[in-house]
Amino acid sequence: MQVTIQPSQLSGTITAPASKSSMQRACAAALVRKGESIIRNPGISNDDKAALKVIQALGATVAQQEDGSIKITSNGVNAISTEVSNGESGLGIRMFAPLVAINAKEMTINGEGSLLTRPMDFFDEIFPQLGITITSNGGKLPLKVKGPLQPKNITIDGSLSSQFLTGLLLAYAALDAKDVTITVDNLKSKPYVDLTLSVMEQFQLKVPRNTDHKAFYFDAEPANYQSTFIDYTVESDWSGGAFLLVAGAICGNITVKGLDIASTQADKAVMQALIDCGAAMTIKDNEIVFAEAARLKPFHFDATDCPDLFPPLAALAAYCDGTTTIKGVLRLAHKESDRGLTIQQEMGKMGLPAELDGDEMQIHGGKGLHGAGVHSRHDHRIAMMCAIAGLKADGETVIDEAQAVSKSYPNFYGHIQSLGAKVSSNQVIN
Repeated sequence: MQVTIQPSQLSGTITAPASKSSMQRACAAALVRKGESIIRNPGISNDDKAALKVIQALGATVAQQEDGSIKITSNGVNAISTEVSNGESGLGIRMFAPLVAINAKEMTINGEGSLLTRPMDFFDEIFPQLGITITSNGGKLPLKVKGPLQPKNITIDGSLSSQFLTGLLLAYAALDAKDVTITVDNLKSKPYVDLTLSVMEQFQLKVPRNTDHKAFYFDAEPANYQSTFIDYTVESDWSGGAFLLVAGAICGNITVKGLDIASTQADKAVMQALIDCGAAMTIKDNEIVFAEAARLKPFHFDATDCPDLFPPLAALAAYCDGTTTIKGVLRLAHKESDRGLTIQQEMGKMGLPAELDGDEMQIHGGKGLHGAGVHSRHDHRIAMMCAIAGLKADGETVIDEAQAVSKSYPNFYGHIQSLGAKVSSNQVIN
């Protein structure tokens, strides 16, 4: 799919999409939580769909309700298949693998696209310590695992991702782990762990005590389920919403609805960058209003705990008068693309100088962008970055493999089009 973005004037109101971070965790918690769960405002991204397929393979039933919600019925983790596929979801593979390993029979864990090239060797290291037999493809997918997982005191490395910790926390809760501790070294993305703990609490799962995110202790008390029915509403997504907010900062005159300022989502931190660069915005009742396109100044931002903000912040920095520095580049190598290099190269095609210096990226903005032919690199956030950057570029921006947005935000092009963005495509836009 090829999408063309023309320089545009924006106006109107848009609601941010459902959070796939919240949605996928809710699917996993509903699988673990025996009984019925209603998921309201469910996500429709490819990653969300993959999560629903995984929990069905692991024994849950999923039914679409007339009001748009989803009913999930589960009797716990009890696989009805010998293989699960996580699509291209990095969260999915890391979160669901420990749940898959609860089963006593051998299971194959697979994925698609870029997920097939991403390193999975941490499973080879940790799973045998939990009584799980594992065979990988040289540290990559597919994985073959045979449980059952046995909750034990264990230490894991959290420097690559917090998502594996999320999976272990859910698996230990599923097994009603008692008097055991998961110790984590160098944990990154702590806000995402807070989101996991919040979802576990809302699903009335056994929630461990934690000591400054360094040790997670499951006490000796048995799980105490207060209800067999859970009603959960998926939050709007700060990750996808960040692109809409940057569009507002660059173009002005739009309102973004639905984003909870009190959310534990890590990408809520985009608000600090918008404040620091001088975006003309006001906040009221979960509405973020951009009255105009203000003159923007460069900013310094640490994205170590929220690396998914790099692409929207790169688009923002392009229109800031001066050099912006964003820290956390080392978290980008194993995303859907090597995002540090991809941002530098694709934005470079549009005339934006960006330098990589160890863990930092310096972006020299404020001199304008020109439209160009760019490529998503099959990375949803790179496609959205190029589209937002193209809204005020000189000339048209043509994005190849633009359908990559379906991974997290299938309606993205339709949403910005509804705000007045001049978007055209060689395929139908949702």
